[in-house]
Amino acid sequence: MLAVAFQTLRGRWVSFLGTVVALVLGVAQVAAMGLLLMTTLDLPDRPVERFANAPAVVMPSDPTWDPAHHDLGVRSLPQAKGVSQELLRKVSAVGGTVADRAFYAQLEGGPKDQVGHPWPVARFGRYTLQDGRVPASDMEIVVASGQARTGDKVTVLTAAGVGSYTVSGTVSPVDWEDAVFFTDAEAARLAPRIDALVALGAIGKVREAVGEEVEVLTGQDRHQADASEDRDREALDNTVTLVPVMASVAGTTAVFVVASTFAFAVIQRRREVALIRTVGATPRQVRRMIRNEALLVSGFASVVGTVLGLFGAQLLADMLIGMGVSPPWFRIEPSLHWTVLAPLAAAFLVGVLVALCGVTVAARRAGTIRPVEALREAAVDDSGMTPGRLLLGAIGLVCGAGLTAWIALGDPAMVLSPSAYALSLLVPVLAAAVLAPLAVGPFTRLLMWPLRRFSGPIAMLVRQSVLTSRRRTAATAAPILLTVGLTFSLLAATDALGAARENGLQNQVRSEYALAPDGTPGISPQVIEKVSRIDGVQVAAPILTTIYTHDEGRLEVNDGLVVDSAALKRMMDLKVVDGSLDALDDNSTVVADLWGMDVGSTLQVLMADGEEANLRIAATYHALRGEDVAYLPQRFAKTAVYARDGLARRAYISLVSGTDRAAATTAIRKAVAGNGARFVTRDQLVASDSAYARHLTEVRQRSITVIVVMFCFIAILNTLLMATADRRRDLAVLRMTGATPKQVMRFFIAESLLVAAIGVGLALIATALNLMGLWGALHQLFGTAPITVPYAVITGIAVMSTLLAVAGTVLPVSSALRAGAVQLVGTRE
Repeated sequence: MLAVAFQTLRGRWVSFLGTVVALVLGVAQVAAMGLLLMTTLDLPDRPVERFANAPAVVMPSDPTWDPAHHDLGVRSLPQAKGVSQELLRKVSAVGGTVADRAFYAQLEGGPKDQVGHPWPVARFGRYTLQDGRVPASDMEIVVASGQARTGDKVTVLTAAGVGSYTVSGTVSPVDWEDAVFFTDAEAARLAPRIDALVALGAIGKVREAVGEEVEVLTGQDRHQADASEDRDREALDNTVTLVPVMASVAGTTAVFVVASTFAFAVIQRRREVALIRTVGATPRQVRRMIRNEALLVSGFASVVGTVLGLFGAQLLADMLIGMGVSPPWFRIEPSLHWTVLAPLAAAFLVGVLVALCGVTVAARRAGTIRPVEALREAAVDDSGMTPGRLLLGAIGLVCGAGLTAWIALGDPAMVLSPSAYALSLLVPVLAAAVLAPLAVGPFTRLLMWPLRRFSGPIAMLVRQSVLTSRRRTAATAAPILLTVGLTFSLLAATDALGAARENGLQNQVRSEYALAPDGTPGISPQVIEKVSRIDGVQVAAPILTTIYTHDEGRLEVNDGLVVDSAALKRMMDLKVVDGSLDALDDNSTVVADLWGMDVGSTLQVLMADGEEANLRIAATYHALRGEDVAYLPQRFAKTAVYARDGLARRAYISLVSGTDRAAATTAIRKAVAGNGARFVTRDQLVASDSAYARHLTEVRQRSITVIVVMFCFIAILNTLLMATADRRRDLAVLRMTGATPKQVMRFFIAESLLVAAIGVGLALIATALNLMGLWGALHQLFGTAPITVPYAVITGIAVMSTLLAVAGTVLPVSSALRAGAVQLVGTRE
């Protein structure tokens, strides 16, 4: 039967074109995403930057520390403490050393990621003095040319305050950092922590002197000391996190569309299969022929798809780079390496297996076709619901309803994880697609009911055509259902989650005003103190630090916020579960209820500067995962420059009763002008704080949406082209009964509009189920559940899907009319 299958393909290649297109695109999608994932396992070496001219770099390290498990900027305890004086003495004893300190130092109006260094370390980063001289006093600095000129007086923002310096010289700029260079003494005043040592002695003696307590980096390993190492790692972590979700959602959609397309292609050949049975083919031979056809088609299409995926993977990478997910240098190069060949081979096998699985059930049904069906004139199909499909749809419906209930009541925090939640949104949409043939009848009667009084035969013909071809209607409506359903669910969830976060933050903040960073990563404590000295102004400015706790032999890392206890109670409305904020003193802390600690118990902590403390739990408060921090007394403020950058991310401001509001706000604006902070209202602060979290969610879910929509748009056009191209006989019958070309065109357009409406209607039902779960989850998490819908985007996608459905109908009908397809049955225009 392989020869018969090959001859069938040669004779009916146009009929198989739609399945080839669907499979090529599906395999290309799987191959591209597989290449993205595998490329992250074999990345090219990044060039050494800050210490390119250093023979060796000594850095404190923790061999158990995995930066992939922590947010960007979080340091291990040895890194936070920095190079100790004892280590400095050991390295200096075997040769010269140069200490490097990296700290926040930003010229007024400069980029927010500017960094300060002591001048002696500049030469190891290949900086060369272009103009002027090296800094000779603590009030002189060197900057990159173009940022300022030699002799200029400039303002520099640091965690220690805002200072005025004279530019003594300029250096050639580099593309990997924007640096400001100070004298050794001034750098030590601004940043007490030593990040690393450049060891100028014999490397062997250096290793022998330091032992196992630190890392001695040479060669390519010196890149581990570069700041870009952490930035690149976070970007790649985002890629590794996002791509599997994209592959799961988009891949499932592709598999469903491809399998449906193959099954639909077999269904369209019912009459042809009956003729083959008439000439003596057994059911087993029919099944083998169809499987062989699928094997030949899938083999060819999978080869084309893998090639397309190989060269299209960089387009996908460029899209992620444009969204800020992947680093700008991320490249996918064609090669014979296993990281390239493995995903291509896997994509090829997936394409073949999906095609074979897609025709398995259809081939079994084709084997049951009786020869007498070749004599039928009517092409009325059944309901389209086989027992297996009905069972699968019922399971999907039950799972979708159960998952919705679980998200709403059992695990509402799932909506905060875009990766897991995006996959859960698939279940109701796919269940609706599987059960679509059952809904064709009711939806058709409902949608056609307003048109029952219309004169003319078109409405009646459209209604009956759809009702008597439920399988075909369901197959053509499925891509529209997937497009609108997944897009609606993902985008509505994104907007609703962002709105709920914003409302939750707004309810949490009591203060009327606030300070927010103005082009800077944070606000200097000196600026906050300056504002607090204004009459009638009360300020609370939590400063971010890190606490380290022992948990069953492991060192747990958590964020801490250093804040005055009275100000915390006055400015923030924490949901206290147990204890009281009034009990917070210099030897206690307030922690989230997620930590499972009781009020009155003791928390043993290590601070970033090496200090050990036993803190009593004064209170616990309710917090979401990712927002659970420990509130610490002011005495730990000095640890912030070791743990992070020593800056406050925001400051809450309230005015004492009776204070002249206009005078106070004017004084605040004057105090912060040019100091890296801006005076805002509470609503403006909340919008700013929620923007970053919303951005991360939007990037993940909208990138998934883009991939799904692109594939489904092509699937809509492809499926409608297949379905309509196979209906030349219907077109001829209409012409025989006296229908004009315009009437024929109107009939097919009206039918495609009805199919699109059925797909959109089913998508709305599936989305409603998803939004019910989302509403319940947000209500539990934030006490409010504003379901916001991006009507303009959803309407645009629905309209575009409908236009593609109409285009997929008009093109083959127009072609058939121009070719005089009616002559096939002996009629003339």
